[in-house]
Amino acid sequence: MGGVDVQNGETSCSFLLQQLQQIWDEVGETDEDRDKMLLQIDQECLDVYNRKVDQAVNSRAHLLQALADAKVEFSRLLSALGEKTYDGIPEKNSGSIKEQLAAIAPALEKLWKQKDERVKEFLDVQSQIEKIGSEIAGTSEQVESPKVDESDLSLKKLDEFHAQLQDLQKEESERLHQVLDFVSIIHDLCAVLGIDFFSTVTEVHPSLNDSTGVQSKSISNDTLSSLARTVLALEEDKKQRLQKLQELATQLTDLWNLMDTTEEERSLFDHVTCNISASVDEVSIPGALALDLIEQAEVEVERLDQLKASRMKEIAFKKQAVLEEIFACAHIEIDSEAAQNKIMALIDSGNTEPAELLADMDNQIVKAKEEADSRKEILDKVEKWMASCEEESWLEDYNRDQNRYNASRGAHLNLKRAEKVRILVGKIPALVDSLIAKTRAWEQDRDTTFTYDGVPLLAMLDEYMMLRQDREEEKRRLRDQKKFHEQIKEQETPFGSTPSAARPLGTKKVVGPGANGSGNRRLSLNSHQNGSRSTTKDGKRDHSRTVAPVNYVAISKDDADSHISGTEHIPSTP
Repeated sequence: MGGVDVQNGETSCSFLLQQLQQIWDEVGETDEDRDKMLLQIDQECLDVYNRKVDQAVNSRAHLLQALADAKVEFSRLLSALGEKTYDGIPEKNSGSIKEQLAAIAPALEKLWKQKDERVKEFLDVQSQIEKIGSEIAGTSEQVESPKVDESDLSLKKLDEFHAQLQDLQKEESERLHQVLDFVSIIHDLCAVLGIDFFSTVTEVHPSLNDSTGVQSKSISNDTLSSLARTVLALEEDKKQRLQKLQELATQLTDLWNLMDTTEEERSLFDHVTCNISASVDEVSIPGALALDLIEQAEVEVERLDQLKASRMKEIAFKKQAVLEEIFACAHIEIDSEAAQNKIMALIDSGNTEPAELLADMDNQIVKAKEEADSRKEILDKVEKWMASCEEESWLEDYNRDQNRYNASRGAHLNLKRAEKVRILVGKIPALVDSLIAKTRAWEQDRDTTFTYDGVPLLAMLDEYMMLRQDREEEKRRLRDQKKFHEQIKEQETPFGSTPSAARPLGTKKVVGPGANGSGNRRLSLNSHQNGSRSTTKDGKRDHSRTVAPVNYVAISKDDADSHISGTEHIPSTP
């Protein structure tokens, strides 16, 4: 057999056929056998070609299916990733199938890698969302990995998840701050109330203990609600304890004041009395409202109450002294001796509870203060009237001083004072009129008489008005008498006779408020001093007329200067 020419197929087949012919010639094959063999060879060749064609068709179909699947996958990935186009891929089909597959393969590889990265991003953000949501809901079960919807991995969807995560993170931060604020408030309240803080917060939730990290603290709705209820309960407890402590502090202070307790003994309970007027928010000292502190105060109040019962008379007399002082300041007369005897009788009889007696006396003190307050405006005017009358009395003495204009030490000061007093005296009538009007209004409103140290004030003022009128009449009479003496003197002088000295007239000085010398300037219709009884028209003293504080009417300086020593002094005025 000869060699095969692999370079040319046709030549090789012809060469092989020639060899076959030579072999057949040598063998002596008949033409019929030769035809059958050739036909068989042709069939076998055809079968080989058919198999090759079928394989080629199948291969092409697979390649086309792979290309179609690649395109579908490409489109699906683009859609899932939210991409509309992808650079580097021809829009129309061009080139062979393998060329098209070769062109799309790198793009698919990139998209698959991009998809895997996007899935991880979705998984991460969804896991955080699930975790925070679980913390807010308060579920303690292990959170499962979230399922990622791979049909929508677009950046828009991812941004939506990120926005949701940011909202949840913001809410988580706000809730954490609320929890920490609640815990801080509970810590302060527990400190003030003397309550164990750790047991209180761990009862709400174990994660609230300070030993746990901030991020691990529970922020669920149940935890926040429970914290809020705990704060309200502690604040209410604080309010009630403060109220109780303030009541005890008030009782302690009252008992101390009643029994004149020393400052050293009182200082032992400064931690109680320091909050006697404090508001709830102002009490922040640790242990200030602890139960043992309140119990100590209760024990001390009970001890002082027992001590108070043994010192009942002393305490009652102190309250009576307070009552008498209020009446004295208000110029209201009371029978102190009778009141003290009544107190002694009530205590000795044992029919009255000490607390009831003291409460009754406290009520009397309250009413006395109210009575004093209602009289204050009138009493202030009475005091002003008294002061004005005293100044007027000084002015009267000053006007009678014949040496008042001498250049003596302090003369200019007295002169300035006299000018001021004259202005003050000129305001007395209006002051008295106002005093009368207010006194009458007070009496009409209360249907009782306004007395000043037991004397009706209106009677004193009426007496003052009558004396004022009498004095004006006497002033006119004295002026006429002086004029008469001057006329007689003028008539006798030309004849060389010496005029007879004018008969000295009795000095009449109307006494102002406080002229009776009492320390509290009590006004009395029965007080007389220094010729304070009024003079009748016949020159006799009228002992039946009582004297009240009077208001001096100002007269001119010339009238005052016209008086000489030895003549009758009128009730002098500025």
